[in-house]
Order: sequence, then C-alpha cells, then structure tokens
Amino acid sequence: QVQLVESGGGLVQPGGSLRLSCAVSGNIFRFNAMGWYRQAPGKERELVAVIIDGDRTNYAESVKGRFTISRDNAKIAVYLQMNSLKPEDTAVYYCNGQTRHGSGWLPSYWGKGTLVTVSS
Repeated sequence: QVQLVESGGGLVQPGGSLRLSCAVSGNIFRFNAMGWYRQAPGKERELVAVIIDGDRTNYAESVKGRFTISRDNAKIAVYLQMNSLKPEDTAVYYCNGQTRHGSGWLPSYWGKGTLVTVSS
C-alpha cells in the first residue's frame, strides 16, 4: 500500500519561508505527476503546484514567483519551497501522486496533510 507523508508545516510570520516535504513509502512505484494542493477553512481544495514527468511544472496564479515545486526521483519525494508567505496562504497542504493509465490517470493518492499558518 502506498503512503504519502507530508512534513514541514508550521507557524510562520508573513514574509517568511517554509519548505514542505512529501515522502512516498509502501509499495513504491513511480508517480508520473506529483503535486501540492491546499484547503483553507471554509474553502474547497485547490491546486497549488504540480510537477509532471519530472520536469513540467504548473502553479496556481496566486503562488507564482513565490513557491517552487521540485522532485527527487531517487527518494520518490516532492518538495514545496514557499517564500514570501502571506496570511492567505494559511491552509492544510496535501501531497498528491498520480500514475498514468493508458490515456488517462489512475485514482490519486493523497497524504493526510500538514498545516501551514501564516500569522504575526
């Protein structure tokens, strides 16, 4: 069974930085796409950043220029470097992994989330 485990969340002041990590364990296989989603209180879960096939990246407009997603294929891990954090970045951040199947995708795997709170 595949497990995704996030770490690195916490409390940070506005303008600060955090680095989230997501490690994959269990029946390890290669994810074609790994990403970060977030869900703020009272809001729907939204995509933050995704890295596809190891090098193609997409970011939400709200985090472009501030967040950077990266992947370590040897460790089967994905990271999210978050700089210039704003209070509106406060949310639970979830790691996501997907594998292609034919022309589509198999169901996603999700981590349990890590809380990021940006506040003075």
